[in-house]
Amino acid sequence: MDDVVRLRPPRNRVERRAVTYWLTNELLTTLVPAVVLVVLAVLITPARPWLLLALGVELGIGLPYALVVPLWRYRVHRWEVTEDAVFTRTGWLWQEWRVAPMSRIQTVDTARGPLEQLFRLASVTVTTASAAGPLKIQGLDHELAAGLVERLTETTQANRGDAT
Repeated sequence: MDDVVRLRPPRNRVERRAVTYWLTNELLTTLVPAVVLVVLAVLITPARPWLLLALGVELGIGLPYALVVPLWRYRVHRWEVTEDAVFTRTGWLWQEWRVAPMSRIQTVDTARGPLEQLFRLASVTVTTASAAGPLKIQGLDHELAAGLVERLTETTQANRGDAT
């Protein structure tokens, strides 16, 4: 058996519901400050032109970004777990391909924020001793994520390395 783990494109897409989750998250990030700017523009008459200008910039940049990024992320984000390693590909303009050999994995975590819970999604974080930081797989079905954490825990326990 070859001990070298090669970087290759991961095979699995994230859950399709992740697009709606990301869209909702981006729209909230854009629209909440926009509402604040509108309220301030109504309340502070002397600053109204500047506040409306800021609102225009916020919406002009934020709305196209909120509509494009979720679809792009779904197209790019991939993940895969084999007996030897965890593979991820993430990014938007700058794409990052990562691989973590099972023997290097230190911890496996799952997280579900309130919005992720609403969409029945979860994120899995695989931590290694790498200076590049943990591998994150976002936008997984919450049941798949729980099974993935269990599988990774079992595999790393069976494949003990020094994890450094």
